[in-house]
Amino acid sequence: MADLDVGDMAPDFDLPRDGGGSLRLSGFRGRPVVLYFYPQDDTTSCTAESIDFSRLRPEFEKAGAAVIGLSPDSTKKHDKFKAKHGLGVDLVADEERKVIEAYGLWVEKQMYGRRYMGVERTTFLIGKDGRIARVWRKVRVKGHAEAVLEAVRSLLS
Repeated sequence: MADLDVGDMAPDFDLPRDGGGSLRLSGFRGRPVVLYFYPQDDTTSCTAESIDFSRLRPEFEKAGAAVIGLSPDSTKKHDKFKAKHGLGVDLVADEERKVIEAYGLWVEKQMYGRRYMGVERTTFLIGKDGRIARVWRKVRVKGHAEAVLEAVRSLLS
């Protein structure tokens, strides 16, 4: 389990993506990347977060940044999720949780007194050089995409 922080190199990955094919993080070198980890497609908070990032995608692109959502769901589930909600961000599938674990985000959680293992909602802003520039842990969704966009703009100014 990694304890990644600002200044660390973001672990590279090559994962299957929605719509077919794969996505490699290092393929974005030279531009900032917003990498948001979320627990599950089609849940209330995960849907709201993905809709917010999709709504702001043109602004992220204008700032030169890519936005990638990552969860342990399958690409088939991602495709349905994107179609149902009209999402415009790239979604990658980490069904074996190797990347989630490399980023230290497969953690024990608790809800209604029940303990279980799951993905900690976290966003990494990765700089042009592949190093982590900012981290948001245990993300609260409301206003989060806007805060990340401001951080991208600050990073590039």
